[in-house]
Amino acid sequence: MPTLSDVLSRHEVTAADSDWLHRLVGDWQLIADLSFADLVLWVQSQAGEWFAAAHARPTTGVGVFTEDLVGQPVAVPRARMVQAARDQQEIVRAGQTVWRDDMPIREEAIPVVRDGRAVAVLTRHTNLASMRTPSRLEVTYLATADALARMIAAGTFPQHEPATHVRRGTPRVGDGVLRLDVDGLVTYASPNAVSAVHRLGYEADVIGMPLASAVYDLLPARSPADEDLTQVLRGRVAHRGEVRTRSASVMVRSILLQENGRRIGAVLLVRDVSELRRRERELATKDVTIREIHHRVKNNLQTVAAVLRLQARRVDDPAGRAALDDAVRRVATIASVHETLSSRLDDHLDFDEVAQRGVQAALDLGNRSGMRVSGAIDGSFGTLCSEDATSIAMVLAELVQNAVEHGLAQQDGHVQVTVRREQTRDGDLLRVEVADDGAGLPDDFAQGSGGLGVQIVRSLVADLSGDIDWERTENGTAVKFTAVLRDIPVER
Repeated sequence: MPTLSDVLSRHEVTAADSDWLHRLVGDWQLIADLSFADLVLWVQSQAGEWFAAAHARPTTGVGVFTEDLVGQPVAVPRARMVQAARDQQEIVRAGQTVWRDDMPIREEAIPVVRDGRAVAVLTRHTNLASMRTPSRLEVTYLATADALARMIAAGTFPQHEPATHVRRGTPRVGDGVLRLDVDGLVTYASPNAVSAVHRLGYEADVIGMPLASAVYDLLPARSPADEDLTQVLRGRVAHRGEVRTRSASVMVRSILLQENGRRIGAVLLVRDVSELRRRERELATKDVTIREIHHRVKNNLQTVAAVLRLQARRVDDPAGRAALDDAVRRVATIASVHETLSSRLDDHLDFDEVAQRGVQAALDLGNRSGMRVSGAIDGSFGTLCSEDATSIAMVLAELVQNAVEHGLAQQDGHVQVTVRREQTRDGDLLRVEVADDGAGLPDDFAQGSGGLGVQIVRSLVADLSGDIDWERTENGTAVKFTAVLRDIPVER
């Protein structure tokens, strides 16, 4: 199904008009919910035909269209109404009820006006079968939706909101609605909105109160940002804010209502986000704890490495000293992963920097022994979870170290690490090759043989649900291994 951008581009809608329509669609769920109706945005092609560019269904009532209309041409009877709305730049209601699947549907077309001209048409489709004797809530919602429809036709909606960092919890119609008059007095409050205001600590009747004054008295210590919040609560600016008292946190979004260029009041969407903020604080605390754990693990591993170095200096046997040096290197590799994780708020990391440090450490060791060894990494490991990162860092360090110590033991050379990451049915698959241009594998090498380093590598690759293979090449040795990566949790 084409996106809004696809349809607008196909019909050569200008960049400025496209931006206006994107802003409208970004906000029109509000109107669909207040109207209890489907909304469809129509744009006209160069040949004069109308095509659906976007479609929204209400979350507050029964919708009309079960299928997606995006990309479809307008039906002939509806086309006349859409064209009339565009030409007259006025809201046009169908002359009679339309029947669809035994449902009576009321339809109307609203011109989307920008800078004095209609750039598209919005149709509103209301399922009359689901309507009953309207309650105070429904009457207020429909009146507010009609006011916003007239603003669309007048070119005053969507409204510009100042750029701000919007935290999670932006309110919607179902969360709570307050209707304010021009003086900021509450003329209507939905049940959810009343509950939200009461949770802030205001115990009196909500209707008729000056919202800004009542809420302002509940706030703790004043701050420079309070003035912006006051204007939101008075319904004088189109903006979003959060009211935080000792008892609750409530997100507020203000939408100005205008008639003939004059402000007539505002509608405020409110949502009690106290529980959401509590969970965010808990997660933040857990994140800090995880970072501290990684930091302490890194410090402990560095202490272990220092003790092993001291022990190695006291060992006279060269084989024993080499074994301890290998242990120091392996501990340092694990510590480097925890060092990176200790600087993050989550439990995954961009592995490329860790890989680069590990490869460079192995190359530096070879250069210190008198050889001239170079290396490079081609490709990207991407983001890995901590469990995978530790195992892959160990495997990579072992393989590069083996290439330097054995493949290039008697000559200068180059170590090339090639990595490819691909998506498969079972998840992301990592393919890594470590190749050197050294002496090559010994004649008696067997895939099942090898020392401690090879055994470590095989064990780690098996834990990664992968495979590993050594092969002799024309210019040296190539080791190829795969790893099936764990999924990284998506942040919500």
